[in-house]
Amino acid sequence: MKKIAVMLFIFIVAVAFAGCSKETEESKIKKVITEIQAAGEEKEVKKIMAHISKTYNDPRGYNYEGIHGLLLGYFFRYPKISAYITNIEVSVEGESAKAMFEAVLTSSDKTGSIKDIIPQELGVWDFDVTLKKESGEWKVTSAQWEQAQVLQPEE
Repeated sequence: MKKIAVMLFIFIVAVAFAGCSKETEESKIKKVITEIQAAGEEKEVKKIMAHISKTYNDPRGYNYEGIHGLLLGYFFRYPKISAYITNIEVSVEGESAKAMFEAVLTSSDKTGSIKDIIPQELGVWDFDVTLKKESGEWKVTSAQWEQAQVLQPEE
């Protein structure tokens, strides 16, 4: 009887730990954002576009093809792009979600000054991204971005 109780206890603990490791929708969305970040640093346009919905449309007038062209332009202009994403906040409502975060984009094609490392076109940006679940995967359907207000040190 004692062996059965021990085996039952081990089974319950194992099931409890298995349940704890279930990936949440929020963590799936964060994973999409970090996969886009990694693909951007490697200039893997196809990998980025795999996370963009074919129905993508944003307030700036970009659609799926427009985002593809925008990425190609940045990747051509900057030989190296590094992205650092901070403060990711995700909210999910059914099949729709929002992700808000800050991204620091740098380029190391020159090393003369901070303006070479973080050119004006790159810099620090605030993103507000809308996602939708399509065929079981989270896809970006729209995004808004604006240059963040970064405090400058006083001289």
